[in-house]
Amino acid sequence: MEKNSLSKKRVGIVMPAYNEGKVIGEVLGSLLKYIKKTNLDIEPKIIVVNDGSADNTGDVVGEYEDVYLINHILNSGAGAATRTGIHTAQRLGCDFVVTMDSDGQHASEDVERLIKEILKSDADLVIGSRLINSEGMPWYRVLGNKGLSLFTFFMFGVFVTDSQSGLKALNKSAMEKIHFRSNNFAFCSEMLWHAKKARLRIKEVPIRAIYSEYSLEKGQSNWDVVHIVGHMLKHRLLGILNG
Repeated sequence: MEKNSLSKKRVGIVMPAYNEGKVIGEVLGSLLKYIKKTNLDIEPKIIVVNDGSADNTGDVVGEYEDVYLINHILNSGAGAATRTGIHTAQRLGCDFVVTMDSDGQHASEDVERLIKEILKSDADLVIGSRLINSEGMPWYRVLGNKGLSLFTFFMFGVFVTDSQSGLKALNKSAMEKIHFRSNNFAFCSEMLWHAKKARLRIKEVPIRAIYSEYSLEKGQSNWDVVHIVGHMLKHRLLGILNG
């Protein structure tokens, strides 16, 4: 351990992964290389949650000694994998956590941007928004994400430009107070709701939208959108009934 490591902020980087064996090695390699050459005074803890993958995702991640690998026996969903990753970061004593997709959608420099923002600002939850500048994002993804952001606002009274972004940063207060239950992609909107109820400070920063043929195939489908809306309605109704 370095002599000054006790003064460094410990940052967990959580990556949910489901059947990402084709690309996750490249994503991890790029991220590790980028972090090493930055001047961030942090102690990074990269955590990959292999969410019941049927391919070689776990084997690929296992080749990286500096990465914590958590295996779900069954595929439980992006929300469940993210929850496991955040809980793992808390057990590792992380002061902050960043969540990112494992399919190559997020640039390493944007991960650094969110880390810098959560370290320096008074925000509790920082969201990387693809919609502040949506260049490079397919029009139907722009439309779908704007629609879900508006629906999130109508349901929970909290508005951000990109409610479904997988690139987020949370400080310790946010990790302790945001207790989402959704196992699927609806967890993104539910996190915002819990952040609002806990009176946490939310901030957005622009990030680059990176889409490949592979990531477009892996992204949210029309059925995912239906499920997200359904789960938001369910949680809002339960919130009303529970006061």
